[in-house]
This record gives sequence, structure tokens and C-alpha cells, in this order.
Amino acid sequence: MFCKIAAGQIPADVVRETGTTVAFRDINPQAPTHVLVIPKVHHPDAASLAAAEPGIAADLLREAGQVAGEEKLESYRIVFNTGSGAGQTVFHAHAHVMGGRGMQWPPG
Repeated sequence: MFCKIAAGQIPADVVRETGTTVAFRDINPQAPTHVLVIPKVHHPDAASLAAAEPGIAADLLREAGQVAGEEKLESYRIVFNTGSGAGQTVFHAHAHVMGGRGMQWPPG
């Protein structure tokens, strides 16, 4: 599904796009601001992306920070879920940028 969003084949509420990433609002937000940042290339999780294409992994993190700034988040969390046991439901690397309320630690 995320490959199709990255290719523009499935509509999404896009907030930022670069040559290597797309950022869009989560359809099931877990915080007042919840944006997903994905690479345009497919890798199943963040660790695989970082091992294969560290420059694009860095782009993804940079864009997560840009999203937080544009969303005027004073504090925010960047989350990568890896594997179904950690809550990953779409096996395309992606970062969750969440903020707009206090975040408890540990998260769960």
C-alpha cells in the first residue's frame, strides 16, 4: 500500500514530499498530530532500509524533523515499529511523527 502512495497511485493527505520521501497524515491517528514519513523505495522496515540505503534512511529522519517543525510541534516522538510483535502492520519502512499532547514513557 505505501509503495502505491509513494507512486501517487493511492491518494493520501500529503504534507511534504521530496525526491526520496513522502510524508502524509495517518488515517488512524494515535496523537493530535500523527504523520507517517516513508521512503519512496521499498524496504520492509527501518533496519533493512538503513542497512541497504543509509542515505535514504537519513533523508527519512531529516524529513521527520521537518514535518515536526512545519506542524509546530515543540515536543514530538519519532517511532519505527519493526515486526508484527512491535505493532508493524504495513511492511514498508516508515516513521511515525507524533505530538500535540504529552507522551508517556514507557510507551507500552
